[in-house]
Amino acid sequence: MSIFALTDELVFPPVEWAEPDGLLAVGGDLSLARLELAYRSGIFPWFEDKIPMWWSPDPRFVLYPNELKVSRSMHTLIKKNTFEFSVNLDFPGVIKACKTVYREGQLGTWITPDVEKAYIDFHKAGFAHSAEVWQDGELVGGLYGIRMGKVFFGESMFNKRSNASKYAFIKYMEVLKQEGLRMIDCQVYTSHLESLGAKMIPRSRFMGDLKSLID
Repeated sequence: MSIFALTDELVFPPVEWAEPDGLLAVGGDLSLARLELAYRSGIFPWFEDKIPMWWSPDPRFVLYPNELKVSRSMHTLIKKNTFEFSVNLDFPGVIKACKTVYREGQLGTWITPDVEKAYIDFHKAGFAHSAEVWQDGELVGGLYGIRMGKVFFGESMFNKRSNASKYAFIKYMEVLKQEGLRMIDCQVYTSHLESLGAKMIPRSRFMGDLKSLID
């Protein structure tokens, strides 16, 4: 198959045309309209050498809120209110931390200054959301992603204290579940999210769920 080069035209090829690793297209921009179309179409961006690369892997890694797994130790942390929790209190701080906080085994970040600005604009437009956890007034963990309909597309999370990102994720899932959320798109596999109940499903199933839950 061929990898498609995007132009200024606001269009993506069908996700079924993606490469085996999920790569579908390169190029284009990060305008609000293109980002919205991408997520609605089951596509998300990553960057390489400052070039937008658009992905739709098969299978897809997702979590259904009613399948969330919370360990005994995390139950204890939450019961003790170990951290303070907030939603959309500091989106710029969260995405900056996701860009800069070191992750073991990760050589760099795909969150370029252009990506950071685009998602802050996406937040201002009401699509991108953040969840934060705080300790003694310091932002010590959190995550951000995109909400459309009954779907949350997780983008990135960070830790400055042990279990802080898990704490943010679990607390935010409680909020989203109360608001009728039905699916969390985790995009690609991580053991961290698998421990919370995420699993692989065929892209065809993901696309069917996506259409019904957004429309």
